[in-house]
Amino acid sequence: MFKHLIRGAALLALVSSLTASFASSAFAADNKTVTVGYQTDIEPSKIAQASGLYEKASGYKINWRKFNTGADVIAAMASGDVQVGFTGSSPLAAGVTRGLPLETFFVAAEIGTAEALVVRNGSNITKPQDLIGKKVAVPFVSTTHYSLLAALKHWGIPANQVTILNLAPPEIAAAWQRGDIDAAYVWDPALGKIVKTGKVLTTSAEVRKWGSPTFLAWVARKDFAQAHPDFLVAFSRVTGAQNAEYRKDGAKWTAATPQVADIARISGSDAADLPALLQGTTFPLLDEQASPRLLGGGIAKALADTSAFLKEQKRVDDVLPDYGPTVTASFVQQASAGSGK
Repeated sequence: MFKHLIRGAALLALVSSLTASFASSAFAADNKTVTVGYQTDIEPSKIAQASGLYEKASGYKINWRKFNTGADVIAAMASGDVQVGFTGSSPLAAGVTRGLPLETFFVAAEIGTAEALVVRNGSNITKPQDLIGKKVAVPFVSTTHYSLLAALKHWGIPANQVTILNLAPPEIAAAWQRGDIDAAYVWDPALGKIVKTGKVLTTSAEVRKWGSPTFLAWVARKDFAQAHPDFLVAFSRVTGAQNAEYRKDGAKWTAATPQVADIARISGSDAADLPALLQGTTFPLLDEQASPRLLGGGIAKALADTSAFLKEQKRVDDVLPDYGPTVTASFVQQASAGSGK
């Protein structure tokens, strides 16, 4: 397993070296075009993406690029191809630890049951210890990879006693259908597909209780943030409004609700699965973002703790003395002030 982990780390390190060649001038103040990397995770901002609210609020032309994993998003941001991206805490921690010029400006979600370890029906896995010797698929350098390793540690199962396969979510769904794997730790839409013929062994909500929380975040390249703070303020305001809409009425949403249809269209998920998945995740409001729990200190601590775990797992060589400079509450504070809150 570690060969693959180290290989992935080397790739990110190589890509990160490209960053130095990109000057802030690449994002001139009069260039109102931005490339935003997104994933298929189930969360309210997909509604704004589907309806063009980000473009309307910011006045920018947005090129939306879909990625299968957070590691892919981080690599694209390192190269400069993507200026704003959606990623999970594990690939983010690995990226900033290696010196990538990124900063978290909005916490999209505190992950709960929307990410889960599912075991195949007929795999004879009824308890954690049954995972020993089995094939478990997970996207490497992802929040689910981190959660899987944390769960194995919690259960006292050495990771080298489980065959852990590095597969992207679409590959997981295909491998599951072929019967090539016994279990997988993943998110939707792959999660919704495999759970139909499997059962959940644990979720990231439980792993959080065991002391290894994960989150999803919107991050920006620092050079872009310096040149285009107006975009990040508008982006934060729109994302916060979507989270507030869900907090207010989301419990009533069904598969037939227009908002759910928008999320399903952008994520590629089955609308029937989404209401339950949404309820398993916490989506922080705009006026909660700068709190000590989140951008006011908690996220920096979570990144530090995640990086320490990654170092223990030999996925990064060292950790930063302070992760505070990789997090900013400036844009959400401006967005909140502009909203009259």
